[in-house]
Amino acid sequence: MKNIKFYVLVLAIFITGCASVPKDDIEIKTAADPKVNFSGYKSYAWLGSAGIVNDPEGMWEPPQFDADAEIQYLIDSALRKRGMNQVDSDPDMLVAYAVGVDMAALKLKQNPETKISTLENVPQTGLVVTLIDPDTGFVTWAAVATGEIKNLAPDVAKKRLEYVVNTMFKGLPK
Repeated sequence: MKNIKFYVLVLAIFITGCASVPKDDIEIKTAADPKVNFSGYKSYAWLGSAGIVNDPEGMWEPPQFDADAEIQYLIDSALRKRGMNQVDSDPDMLVAYAVGVDMAALKLKQNPETKISTLENVPQTGLVVTLIDPDTGFVTWAAVATGEIKNLAPDVAKKRLEYVVNTMFKGLPK
């Protein structure tokens, strides 16, 4: 399988795990196939990756932060916590993710003093994680996270990303 690199870095910028880390802009949804017995999955393999990025000036990635590596690490950790092991061949499920970034997104914002709303540039990002049955090719579980891209320090971006991935996998049936 061809591994297409995701521009997941954006996701890391809008996702977090501590109370001191901003996360009120993050929305996470999950969906699972009700007919699937997820306890039967014991192994997984990475299916390639793909990304959609709209950032011509290269402004979305914080310095010294590799969101792609961080996302894969966090997903690996979440799956290992569930007793699953990564394998090179004959996996019980395939794992894929994608990140989208829109640095030109506009949002209606209200000035707290004047109560007047105006359009402002509020860069947005999203992460999709899917688990796929390798025999049927059907998605058995999917999670989507969306949020604002914030100019945060790399350690805060990592915490936001950790919050997102951990919250996503709480929605994976046992």
